[in-house]
Amino acid sequence: MDLYVFATPYRVTWDYYFLAREHTLEFKEWEGKAEFEYVKNKGVSIFLMEAGMLGTLQALWDVFPLFTNTGWGENSNIGFLKKHMGASFDTRPQPWVTNVSVDEIHSGDFLALSKIRGRWGGFETLEKWVTGAYAGHTAVCLKDSEGKLWVAESGHENEEGEDIIAVLPWDEWWNFELTKDDSNPHIALLPLHPDLRAKFNETAAWEYALSMSGKPYGYHNMIFSWIDTIDGNYPPPLDAHVVASVMTVWNQIQPDYAANIWNEALNKRLGTQDLGLPEILVETERRGSSFDELLTIPEQDDWIYSDGKSTSCVSFILEMYKEAGLFDPIASSIQVTEFTIKDAYILKFFENNSSRMPKWCNDGDTVMLPFCQIKGKYRMELPGYNSMDPYTHMNERCPSLPPKYSRPVGC
Repeated sequence: MDLYVFATPYRVTWDYYFLAREHTLEFKEWEGKAEFEYVKNKGVSIFLMEAGMLGTLQALWDVFPLFTNTGWGENSNIGFLKKHMGASFDTRPQPWVTNVSVDEIHSGDFLALSKIRGRWGGFETLEKWVTGAYAGHTAVCLKDSEGKLWVAESGHENEEGEDIIAVLPWDEWWNFELTKDDSNPHIALLPLHPDLRAKFNETAAWEYALSMSGKPYGYHNMIFSWIDTIDGNYPPPLDAHVVASVMTVWNQIQPDYAANIWNEALNKRLGTQDLGLPEILVETERRGSSFDELLTIPEQDDWIYSDGKSTSCVSFILEMYKEAGLFDPIASSIQVTEFTIKDAYILKFFENNSSRMPKWCNDGDTVMLPFCQIKGKYRMELPGYNSMDPYTHMNERCPSLPPKYSRPVGC
């Protein structure tokens, strides 16, 4: 049995066939004159789902439990990442929570989180799979003039259930992760290298963090840090056509949400304003380009969206690093909104001498990690950690195909 998907910029539908013969799919009415004209000139896009009906249903069944806040869901996330990324998930000796001393945490120190159950666990698992990152969320430490430790984070859920940028006291943030975060977060502290710490402009970092506090999480450009190439970022069965089809369906179901997630960003790439997704697809073809090419146009850090600058969890931190001088003298030639979480933790910004690590770093563990894991049953791994100097136009043309996630030099 073959499963086919039929798509125009205005709709997506599907059908399945048992026998090899001529079949007819009928559109009972057009979504409007624009769709009629489009199909008359361009036709209907037809995609064969190579896994077939049963394979597609099996794939959906593999994904569904990832989002359940249960032991089944947690085991499903672990199993998915082991199977598709080669992750290890070795169990650490107890205690699984470190008695952290804030005196040994400094401004600019990076926090990498990996959530493995519930809504955010499922989302992060898919994000890890397509980007090659072994963490799914990030935050950064800041100390004020009185020595009090704070955590700045893009993706903090406020009382209204909105994901925003927030600057929180360490005690409040840490207590939430220990007692209220039901996604079973595994957390690592990545201390800055002393040379980078000396370079870190704390005043500029605080100014940036406070200027962004309260603004929405950067949904606008979230997917564009992942997609850099025509065909080198989509693990099967994904491709640009599947992405366009999902966008088309979502555009019909949640048009306001779709506008927030990708429409504004796609308009930026075309130099247009207020086009909906169907019009974006039509305009792209009119210019002799394609949707897969449009997705690869690099995000620009200075783009302003309807609700201000758009920064995901990791681009918020890297923009702070940029403001604090860590990317000098090439800061103007780097777009941090193009960085994934993996792209951030492979930067050669972090401590590389275990004798300078905090005394409690990896306390009780039988394996000496190059960073400090401070929470979690399973030992965190960050392949490529602290290995790459920044360079101009970094991460603007990088593939990310599992399971090796190989990247050419200078991409």
